[in-house]
Amino acid sequence: MQSFDRLAIRSFVALLTSVILPASVLAAQTRGYRVTGRIAVPGDGSWDYLTVDAAARRLYVAHGTRVQVLDIDGDTLVGEIPNTPGVHGVAVARDLGRGFTSNGRAASVTIFDLRTLATLDSVKVPGENPDAIVYDSASRRVFTFNGRSHNATAIDAATGRVVGTIALSGKPEFAVADGAARIFVNIEDRSELSALDPQALTVVATWPLPGCEEPSGLALDRVHRRLFAVCNNSRMIVVNADGGAVVATLPIGARVDGTAFDPETQLAFSSNGEGTMTVIAEATPDRYGVVASVPTERGARTIALDPRTHRVYTATAQLTPPEPATEMNPHPRPGIVPGSFVVLVLSR
Repeated sequence: MQSFDRLAIRSFVALLTSVILPASVLAAQTRGYRVTGRIAVPGDGSWDYLTVDAAARRLYVAHGTRVQVLDIDGDTLVGEIPNTPGVHGVAVARDLGRGFTSNGRAASVTIFDLRTLATLDSVKVPGENPDAIVYDSASRRVFTFNGRSHNATAIDAATGRVVGTIALSGKPEFAVADGAARIFVNIEDRSELSALDPQALTVVATWPLPGCEEPSGLALDRVHRRLFAVCNNSRMIVVNADGGAVVATLPIGARVDGTAFDPETQLAFSSNGEGTMTVIAEATPDRYGVVASVPTERGARTIALDPRTHRVYTATAQLTPPEPATEMNPHPRPGIVPGSFVVLVLSR
């Protein structure tokens, strides 16, 4: 983003602190976010989280039984981490030169070299369906959040040794670490948000998310200590990370699964599977406004942000109607048109 663009956004945020603008004016202030690129990625499996390593200029795409790695300066595929069955996400420990994948079907974590992408080790997770994964730089531990067993597993990132388990109040979804003393995780089936101590391996607090159904994605404004939880009923809930108080509730698009926060522009984003991206401006730590609904494509529901360029990434494929529901599969998912998987690049 050019300096003029940053200045324009900051001017808008200053204006929003003193007056709540009509929606049409808000949209005009931040117009320009749009799909500016499409990166075709091979493979027809399901996909999940996207992770940006801004320092290495890489985007990790969890895709079926592998993680595909893109160069985000050249928008090209540069490698992959194979043999990650049912992979959900990637955590990056840049200080250790290591990356970690959460392999849901294998109940394992693959450890790989950040430079070469070579697999270094595989760790068995004592939990069912490890989904979200996060690295906590303060404790130098990697945490998997295990959906079916309602717990989190802590792994020493340097040795790959499992060091403990944290029991949770329900099904964990996405998690973020503040790099100091806390990890935060959405509890999807209870509409709650829990704060964890990554060193003591305890739940410090669990807070309700009123008005939020099935929270999924979670992002953090580290400076202002605000959490952004997105909900299945088309809401974003903004929470004070130091006490759990809800400070704002905002409308977003339908079928959301991911959210991101840009600390420089003070914009939050939600990726909505209906085919939109909602953009929200933080005027002050307690005042927010929806500023745009950007067209993407149906199925684009997870998201990652490059804080260096302010580009946003999401992924989707052309979808076919789901098979009829059965007793064994009461909620069938849509099919995927072969060869249609793509990463969308959104920028100003």
